[in-house]
Amino acid sequence: MTTALIVIDVQDAILQGLGAPSRQPIINAALDDVIRRLQEVQTSARNAGAPVIVVQHDGEPGHRLALGSEGWRLRDEIKPIRGELLVHKRSCDSFFETDLAEHLKERNVTHLVVGGCMTQYCVDTTCRRAVSSGYDVTLLADGHMTADSGDLDFSQIIAHHNALLDGFNAGACAIQVRLSNDVRFR
Repeated sequence: MTTALIVIDVQDAILQGLGAPSRQPIINAALDDVIRRLQEVQTSARNAGAPVIVVQHDGEPGHRLALGSEGWRLRDEIKPIRGELLVHKRSCDSFFETDLAEHLKERNVTHLVVGGCMTQYCVDTTCRRAVSSGYDVTLLADGHMTADSGDLDFSQIIAHHNALLDGFNAGACAIQVRLSNDVRFR
């Protein structure tokens, strides 16, 4: 079994302006904490020789993640290093109209460790698609982030998705939700 790390949409403007003015500093601080944990998981994967794949959303003109804009840039903390893959996507699904599946097949990957942004969109969709495509998934319980939405704050959305996705399966493949400190690469 080969395990790969996938870090989704950790871009400069991923959560920019999505919170109420009083909440935005709290959201930004929580994002920084998640990115610190993702860096630690990246280091662990690299040290184990596991594939590391960074996914970047290419937004349409006018979107906060518009292709080539300042907000589109990856956060420095999680940029891929030489030899690591960067996959560009245009939808919530990291597999849809990308070459992610081909890269995973080339590396004989059967298990994905997933973290990044945004919980209820790209992280959720990618995890579900991965399981339906024949991959076991470990979702980093403390390694994904989103902004407040309606009456729900980001921590409620994250907790909900952690509970909802833990045990989600398609045939023999399933999602397990684990804290980043509990994840080991083989």
